[in-house]
Amino acid sequence: MSRQLSIAAFMMRHGHHVAAWRHPQTDLATNPFKVFRQQVRSAEAACLDAVFFADSLALTGNIPSLEPLTLLSALAASTEKIGLIGTATTTYNEPYTVARQFASLDQLSDGRAGWNLVTSDNAAEAANFGRDQHVGHAERYARAREFHQVVTGLWDSWQDGALVNDKAGGVLADPARIRKLDHRGAHFAVAGPLNVTRSPQGRPVVVQAGGSEAGRDLAAATAEVVFTAQPTLAGAQDFYRDIKRRVADKGRHPESLKIMPGLFAVVGASQAEADDKFGMLQCLIEPKAGLALLGRMIGNFDLSGYPLDGPLPELPQTEDGQRSRQQLLTNLAQGENLSIRQLYARIAGGRGHFTVIGTAQTVADQMQAWFEGGAADGFNFMAPALPDGLDDFLALVVPELQRRGLFRTAYTGTTLREHLGLQE
Repeated sequence: MSRQLSIAAFMMRHGHHVAAWRHPQTDLATNPFKVFRQQVRSAEAACLDAVFFADSLALTGNIPSLEPLTLLSALAASTEKIGLIGTATTTYNEPYTVARQFASLDQLSDGRAGWNLVTSDNAAEAANFGRDQHVGHAERYARAREFHQVVTGLWDSWQDGALVNDKAGGVLADPARIRKLDHRGAHFAVAGPLNVTRSPQGRPVVVQAGGSEAGRDLAAATAEVVFTAQPTLAGAQDFYRDIKRRVADKGRHPESLKIMPGLFAVVGASQAEADDKFGMLQCLIEPKAGLALLGRMIGNFDLSGYPLDGPLPELPQTEDGQRSRQQLLTNLAQGENLSIRQLYARIAGGRGHFTVIGTAQTVADQMQAWFEGGAADGFNFMAPALPDGLDDFLALVVPELQRRGLFRTAYTGTTLREHLGLQE
């Protein structure tokens, strides 16, 4: 079989556009699980590799969000094949807890779990964990490296076949196949072993999203999937080459890591219809919401004191936000001479990610160009608003990709690793 795309659906409560909650077709105010369950089942019917849930440990934009592991556990019982990727920060968690939670989800789902490893770019989270200031960039990444080491070590506490269940011989588990971790490092001391056994896929898939120098190096050393914000084909190609080179330098095979840029797409039966759909969302942007989104994404800076129709001010390098996203947005503003208002309007939907507005053929053409042009192994699709945005993509774009032989028409495996073509 020829190389095919990997596609995940990045789910947010109302959708990815900052004004999605105001869209007349969006209704997640009462019981969001019902909407998520239907959307994830639709994604599974379309044979997507996975659904992906981000997380925030602070209220952002007054939009509530469900804890992803709880949500994914409920979705595991409502689905059979689709992968289930959730986010857990290494900054405000402990590795034993995270290892146990994702190993449990992996067991409950028969090997469909993935852990999105993040270091937290939202400075507001610090106050919820007894800190006056967010942890600095360098310290966050140093902690993340050790955190990953502990989590994967705990996942490997149990060898395959350790649970023998020998009733006649009176042996439930073979102690020779269970090992303590006895980790002692700069940030953690964890004895182990984990009290959850291995799943059909061995252990959860590790996803990482950092784009800074430290983030890229961490991804090359630890990740199996990289989620990245790349607005242009040339930039995505540079990122793809850089990460694959770093993976090889770490002694890993380049194909052991999949690069899946975010894709924000508004799909219509015609270009005019797609433009109208996007224009409607743009008209619903509240200036305060747009400004707050930009301030957080550009490094947790308060931009309220600057004129909306003036230029983006020069900002110091962020210590508690995403440095890669700060650079991306600064380059965008300077390169196109955008005002603050124009910049937040530009990122209100895609938030700095690859953005396509057009017909199914147009979206598929762009996805194919990136895939065949050395810019992506697949995409993390970001619906503008739920449920219509994902429904349009699944009903229009996925069949077009299938007709081109770029995406599966049926699952050939049962685990997330099998969907992604990854080895244990």
